[in-house]
Amino acid sequence: VQLQASGGGLVQPGGSLRLSCAASGIIFSRNVMAWYRQAPGKKRELVSAMNTGGSTRYFSDFVKGRFTVSRDTADNSVSLHLQMNNLKVEDSARYHCAILTGGAWYSPRDPKGFDEYNYWGLGTQVTVSS
Repeated sequence: VQLQASGGGLVQPGGSLRLSCAASGIIFSRNVMAWYRQAPGKKRELVSAMNTGGSTRYFSDFVKGRFTVSRDTADNSVSLHLQMNNLKVEDSARYHCAILTGGAWYSPRDPKGFDEYNYWGLGTQVTVSS
């Protein structure tokens, strides 16, 4: 499985960006995808997650009301999109997408831990600065 993230860049506070993560390979029809981020000197943190079909979604408290997540599915590939609005300086980080292939998740209050995702992408840099 390969994950390719795109859409990062430099944006002013209050601006928007849309990140996309394309997953290809043996994905399985049931999976969970997520966005994590990590800033220099800080721990990796979960931003958002979504299961197959979108029936279960998770947003961390620090992005609720500002970020939305969506998925596109095609033959042997799936894409996860993160729409980030009203960006803040503290949103600056490298954003990584991850996928748990063959996994199910139906508890939005109990998201999968980062060690449960079996494939990770290299990420895309988001910098929010004036």
